[in-house]
Order: sequence, then C-alpha cells, then structure tokens
Amino acid sequence: MTQRHYLTSDDLSMNAQVLSCSRTEDGRFEVVLAATLFHPQGGGQPSDQGTIGDASVLRVSQVEDQVIHVCDRDVPLGEARIDVSSAARSLHARLHSAGHLIGFCGEEFGWRAVKGHHWPGEARVIFEHDVDPREMTGEIIEQQANAHVAAGLSRNMTLDGDKRSIGFGSLPAYSCGGTHVGSTAEIGKIKISKVKEKKGQVWVYYDLEQ
Repeated sequence: MTQRHYLTSDDLSMNAQVLSCSRTEDGRFEVVLAATLFHPQGGGQPSDQGTIGDASVLRVSQVEDQVIHVCDRDVPLGEARIDVSSAARSLHARLHSAGHLIGFCGEEFGWRAVKGHHWPGEARVIFEHDVDPREMTGEIIEQQANAHVAAGLSRNMTLDGDKRSIGFGSLPAYSCGGTHVGSTAEIGKIKISKVKEKKGQVWVYYDLEQ
C-alpha cells in the first residue's frame, strides 16, 4: 500500500523509497513508491505533475492500494527525491476548492451537488434536486461564491479511517480525497461561464481569473 501523504500534507517535496520501476509497452516507466505526495487522477481532479529524481512524472493513477507514477525514464530503486509541480498543484487545488464553494451555494437553493469535474478549461459542478428547488442563476452563484472567497475562510479537514472530509470555515464539509487551498482567499475570483439545465439536472460551468 502506498502511503498517500497528499491527504494530510501540503508539502511538495520529500525523499521517498522507490519500490519498483517497470517499463511499459509504450516505452514509459511505472514507478511505485513507499509513500507519495503526488495526487493521482480521480475524484474529478487531474493528477499532479513533477519529478522523481531525474525522471519527469507524466501522469499518476491509483490502482487498488498502489499509486502508480508514469515517468519518462527509468528510476533506480532506493531513495529518491520527489518534487510536485507547484504551479499545477496550485491551479488544481484552487479549481477543486472553487467547486466545493459552488456546491454549497447550490445547496442553499435546494440543489444537491452530485458530480464535480475540476479540470482547467472544462470545470463544472452538476446538481440534482429532491424537492422544490429555487431557480439559481450564474450571477447569483458567482456573487455568493466570491463572497466566501473574500471572507478568507480557513480549510477544515477531518479524517475517519480512510475517509477524509474537507470544509471551509463554518460551511458544510464534503467527503473528498482531492487537494485544496488552505484558505478560500487563495482561490481568486470565480467566474461562472454558463448554467445549463439537462434532464432534470443543472450544470454549472466555471473558471478562475488568472
């Protein structure tokens, strides 16, 4: 089992033990570490990028209880320095945290967030309703979400076994394994680009000002 330090730490660098490195048919190398800071693709979030020693980490995935780092070259077994790209991590964390704020805003109108896709350029939150939801517009969601950004709400994290919940300030927490900012102030301005109804669902598309 790979120890997933990204669940409890915002660190981007550490020394790790390389347990295995195997060449794939396409000439890449799959590396397994005893512990990692790299977030794998999943939960609506892209994987981290960075380096393990001299190798570039091209993508990261989770297969059962192991985190697989796909690299561009062979990585020797033993201790290696790992470094997560700060630029990619920051963008992914900002987008994911913005998605949580949008989800909370939707709930205030009687909508329930059922799916989030927090990829750059295509971020969206999908809502369904149970009973008598109120109409929500992009303007209202944007205004309320950015009010939470301006408030600088601190991140709250709780762990219950393998389950982790993330919240901000006194807002409701969501079960989530993704990466998040330490304060909503780090998100920056949220822009709602489109709100679309589709088969009883509401799709809210969003982006961040650079």
